[in-house]
Amino acid sequence: MGDNRRVNTEPVSETTSLTKALLARVQAAIVAAGGWLPFDRFMAMALYEPGLGYYTNTTPKFGHLPQGKGGEGSDFVTAPELTSVFGHTVARQVAEALVATGTSEVWEFGAGTGALALQVLDALAAMGQTPERYTIVDLSGSLRKRQRAALAAHSDVVHWVDVLPETMSGVVLGNEVLDAMPVQLLARINGAWFERGVALDSQQQLQWADSPTGLRPPLDIAGPQDYLTEIHPQAEAFVRTLAERLHRGAAFFIDYGFPEAEYFHPQRHMGTLICHRAHQTDHQPLTDLGLKDITAHVNFTGVALAAQDAGMSVLGYTSQGRFLINCGLIDVARDAGPRENAMMQKLVNEHEMGELFKVLAFAPAASADNWAPMGFAAGDRIHRL
Repeated sequence: MGDNRRVNTEPVSETTSLTKALLARVQAAIVAAGGWLPFDRFMAMALYEPGLGYYTNTTPKFGHLPQGKGGEGSDFVTAPELTSVFGHTVARQVAEALVATGTSEVWEFGAGTGALALQVLDALAAMGQTPERYTIVDLSGSLRKRQRAALAAHSDVVHWVDVLPETMSGVVLGNEVLDAMPVQLLARINGAWFERGVALDSQQQLQWADSPTGLRPPLDIAGPQDYLTEIHPQAEAFVRTLAERLHRGAAFFIDYGFPEAEYFHPQRHMGTLICHRAHQTDHQPLTDLGLKDITAHVNFTGVALAAQDAGMSVLGYTSQGRFLINCGLIDVARDAGPRENAMMQKLVNEHEMGELFKVLAFAPAASADNWAPMGFAAGDRIHRL
C-alpha cells in the first residue's frame, strides 16, 4: 500500500505450537499480499484457517467455566449452554414458523456444541412436530464431532452440509453466528479515513497498519474526534446469499448488536471489536492466534437492508428478552428448578443478555403474507432499524 500506511506496533505472543503455525500462515499471507492484509482477511484466517483457526482447531470453546473437568477449559458461554429453557422456548417459534410457512426442515448455522439443536428437537418432539430434517451448516470438524455425540438421539433427522444448496426451504436459526463473521475496520484519524489492516514489523511480528481508503461507514459520524468502527460486508453478503436461496420459510437470527443509529453513534468511538478467552475479554486480536474468539457486534440495520435488497420481508426485530417472553418463556420455565430460573433471568434481564441481544427475522415475500411471528407480538422495534 506504499508509503501512506500508518503503523503502530502490537507484538504477537507465541505461546503454543498452534499459535506459531497459524502465525506463519498469516505472515506468509501478508507477504503475498504485498505487505498489508485487510483486517477482515486476517480475522478470517484467525478464526477459520483449516485446522488452525479458532473455530477449526480442537481447543474447547463453549462452557460455563474457564477451567472444567479433566483440565478442559472454555472461553465463553452462549444461551443454550446456560439453560435448556432457551432452546425449548425458541422451539415454540420454530414450531409456529414451520406451520405458517408450510415447511418441514430446520436449518441451523454455527451449531456450536449442538445444545440449541438438541433443545429445539426435544421440544418439537414433545409437541409432536419433529421436522423431517434438521440440517446443520458448520465449518468446524471438531464441533461437528461434539454435535454428533450430543444429537445421537435424533440421528435419524439430523444432517450436516458444508455448502448451501441452490434452493432451500425451512426455518433457519442462527444464534451468535453473525458476530463471528469477519469485519473490515475503518479508522478516522485527524479527519482522514483509513482502512485498518495487519502488517509485519522488522522482527516479522504482527502490527496494525492503516491504509487510506474511500470506504466509509453507512452513516456520517458527527464531530472531529478520532473514530474506530467496523463495517460488515461479509455478514451482509451471507444474508443476501441466504435470501436468494431460501424460497420458502423464515430465518431467525439472535445476536448482540445495535441498529445503525446506535452502532455508529459519535460516542462509540472505539468500535465494538472484542476478543474472548477463558471467560475474559481483551482488545488485542493480534495476540494468541487461534486461541481466542474475535467478534464484533452486529449492525442489525445493515443485515435487515441486505435481506430486503434480496427480496425478503422483515418479520420483526426486538430484544432477546422480549422475544423469549413473547414465545412463552414463563410457561416453559414454570416447572423449572431454582438453578434454571436463575439462568433464565440472565436471558431476559436488561443488564444481562436480555437487552444487548436482539432477534431479527425475515422471510421470502410468499412466506411472509398473513403471518406475524409470536416472538414479535409485543415490543417489535422494526421502526428503530
